[in-house]
Amino acid sequence: MSLTLSLLTGVLLGQSNSISSYWQSGLKDASFTAKVEKSQQKELQKINKDFASSYRFDYTDVKMKEPFKLRLESKVDDQSILYIINGTMRAYKIPRAGISKKDNLAKEPGKRQTVFDFGLITPALFNNFMEAKFVRMDRATDMPVFDVTYESSLNDSSRHRIWVDTDKKIVAKREWYSQNGSKPLMAIFLYKDPVKFGNVWIPTTLEVQNAEGKFAGRTKYTGISVNEGLSESLFSL
Repeated sequence: MSLTLSLLTGVLLGQSNSISSYWQSGLKDASFTAKVEKSQQKELQKINKDFASSYRFDYTDVKMKEPFKLRLESKVDDQSILYIINGTMRAYKIPRAGISKKDNLAKEPGKRQTVFDFGLITPALFNNFMEAKFVRMDRATDMPVFDVTYESSLNDSSRHRIWVDTDKKIVAKREWYSQNGSKPLMAIFLYKDPVKFGNVWIPTTLEVQNAEGKFAGRTKYTGISVNEGLSESLFSL
């Protein structure tokens, strides 16, 4: 299908080619517990070692607030771990090991975890941080497909290709491509089982495949609450 025909099809179906039509402006904050339901370390290792290590956490308590605030708490090997993102700043603490560190990720946008990692699209993501270019209407799913990149001034050439559920305004599928051209596709993320909280949809299952399309892990989100007015102090560094 040509790009022109794809664009025309989208118009005829009443679907927009702008990412702004699919973000959830009503999402202010959310909290939930992410529990690893199943993982295959052999397949996770093919994505990268850091990603595979994240599946050592049986659970992670997640709190996020717009814009660009994230708090993750967990335990591994009886050690408590706290990880906070606030804007471009990141902090993590492992008290028992005497570790407390802060760093600025302004020049490393790919290391800034955001609501995008959880299958959510919000206005802040596309305000001087990311850009979304319409690719086509997917013939199999009737979903719009976008290539999402970082603003050119951020000097990060990694990208994502996403399939957007137009009714629920969530990412249904995401392909993650690295800056390394010799091995561009890193992983595939499938966001499933969305549930509505007020006027906000949240996926409750995340499945990960490696570049070979092999199952690598599944995480369930439980105990979800949305727009409860999380305190700014939770995200202090």
